[in-house]
Amino acid sequence: MWETQLSYNKCKKLIPMLHPKRFLPPMTALRALESFARTGSVTETGRELGVSQSAVSRQLKVLEDYLETPLFTRDRKSISLTPAAYDYCQDIRAALEQIGTASLRLKANPDGGQLNIAMLPAFGVRWLAPKLPDFVERHPEVTINLSTRIKPFDFSTETFHGAIHFGERDWSDVNFLELMKEAVVPVASHRLAASIQSDSIDEIFTLPLLHLETRPDAWEKWAKASGQDVPPPTGMLVDQFASMIQAAIHDMGAALVPTYLVDQELEDGRLIVLRSQVDVSVGSYFFVWPKDEAVYQPRDLFVEWLSHITAA
Repeated sequence: MWETQLSYNKCKKLIPMLHPKRFLPPMTALRALESFARTGSVTETGRELGVSQSAVSRQLKVLEDYLETPLFTRDRKSISLTPAAYDYCQDIRAALEQIGTASLRLKANPDGGQLNIAMLPAFGVRWLAPKLPDFVERHPEVTINLSTRIKPFDFSTETFHGAIHFGERDWSDVNFLELMKEAVVPVASHRLAASIQSDSIDEIFTLPLLHLETRPDAWEKWAKASGQDVPPPTGMLVDQFASMIQAAIHDMGAALVPTYLVDQELEDGRLIVLRSQVDVSVGSYFFVWPKDEAVYQPRDLFVEWLSHITAA
């Protein structure tokens, strides 16, 4: 009880004060505005919210009066948002989505212990997901929610408690826990591999090369780590490793991929390694979380668990 009270008081001091009540309009009016901005129709908004057209009109008027700002341009036949109201609606839509998501998570786990993690899709599926049952067994009170993010973001504008990050320690204002170094290997289909005469870097670079959106310089880094400087290569761009691997299997180009993602494809012969050498590392995977955020027990338990399994 004493430790719980101390933790609560520590967290309470770090929670910023909310905006004064006068700046927080009624939720019903905000929902009416958000719906109207999407549908462009008072009638459709009424259907969506389960109220009459006149009730929608009253809520929109309540919001204008509350904010003391005109939100609509009206004529005899139509009503539309002002440009300022449109911008305002983009902001409140994100806030309403966060409220809805938080409510769903609370309903799913009323005892608390939510842990929201942003993950890289391939790493999450192949490395993290198979290990999570062990964490759940050790800490059944914690509910983990996974969502995909492929680029760094601002934790202060998201609901995530932590994220999986690849590369260097280049995410500002976060703590880093290194999970593993990533070894990459150049692969291609047998048909494409048969079109080159050797496994030299120059020869490999004559092939069409596949590039990941979040790692546009991966081929350059790999070549440099292998002892050769090369000009930036061009080629097809894809957004995820899964797409890149499938493209390589279907003769669309050579792919530079993490070894742990293509073990099966190499074993069954759908892909072949283009260059026989020691695996080259071009970065590491990290778990990151905000530096200045209050202590949060579910995340602390997760970080402790990750430290244990990566040290084993």
